[in-house]
Amino acid sequence: MLYWLAETLDFAGVFNLIRYLSFRAGAAIFTALVIGLVIGPKFIGWLRVRQGKGQPIRDDGPQSHLAKRGTPTMGGLMILTSMVASVLLWMDLSSTYVWACLFVTLGFGAIGFLDDYDKVTKASHKGLSGKMRLAFEFLIAGVAAWMIVHQHGNTALYVPFYNGPAIELGPFYFCFAAFVIVAFGNAVNLTDGLDGLATMPVIIASLAFLLIVYLVGRADFAQYLGIPHVPGAGNLTILCGAIIGSGLAFLWFNAPPAAVFMGDTGSLALGGTIGVIAVTAHHEIVLGIIGGLFVVEALSVIIQVFFYKRTGKRVFRMAPIHHHFEQLGWAEPTVVIRFWIIAFVLALAGLATLKLR
Repeated sequence: MLYWLAETLDFAGVFNLIRYLSFRAGAAIFTALVIGLVIGPKFIGWLRVRQGKGQPIRDDGPQSHLAKRGTPTMGGLMILTSMVASVLLWMDLSSTYVWACLFVTLGFGAIGFLDDYDKVTKASHKGLSGKMRLAFEFLIAGVAAWMIVHQHGNTALYVPFYNGPAIELGPFYFCFAAFVIVAFGNAVNLTDGLDGLATMPVIIASLAFLLIVYLVGRADFAQYLGIPHVPGAGNLTILCGAIIGSGLAFLWFNAPPAAVFMGDTGSLALGGTIGVIAVTAHHEIVLGIIGGLFVVEALSVIIQVFFYKRTGKRVFRMAPIHHHFEQLGWAEPTVVIRFWIIAFVLALAGLATLKLR
């Protein structure tokens, strides 16, 4: 909205500053942060009244988590409210990439909301069926992938650490892109099991991709670094900024002991959004490095289920892997902070691929 004002109502350069991506990205962070902090207390109070017993806690999970009963969930609604409001205020809304990303954000958020609502109303941690969730997620991700490819027409896969030609996937790129979006959305969802565990790594990944989308949106920087140039992708710096601001605001209330849980509403939406940003920037493989913590969390569940069904034995004491370390005797804050450190190191490693080509 304000970008449109800068383009149409520029009286003597008053709105000229708004044209700069760096200014709008910073403004998006601040706007989302302020909105989140302002609406947080009343929003959490409303959730507590509406949900009563709060999010159901697994009886087969760590026993220390039973003390969290009564904590409201669906805090992701607070994140999405502040994030989308900030995006609509500062983003260039004529960009197809913006709407593709928002389509995934709101679509995955709606799926997560239905799952959270089902858990709360039925007082069960099961929620929607896995097949139903995946079907809707792939549908949403497929539409977003089509919107992105229709805009820039590029169906190649770019490999980090390699300066040769990209791998042309052709029509298979749509399936690959949809898989990346869905897989990362669910990986973040699986990571969201401890107070603040998923929130900070999401913020760190968003910071990394804020830089990446800015660089791929600039032809001069992209050519210098040997990375794909995607005209218009720089606008997504504002979206990354909005994720950072809303995430920081949510972390204020989600820090141990959490006053509210993110729920699938937030984790699924945030993961899917980062996934679609990576697809837009053609940094899908780099996403696996920057978001390596989420990848490991998801793989720990896959490995645990695979081996248990075939051998009846567990590889980890409990999955996802953050529960494994809890069972080893690590305190919850210890697990969270050490995983934050790992996420930060992996983000630096992912950014290093920008020059190592």
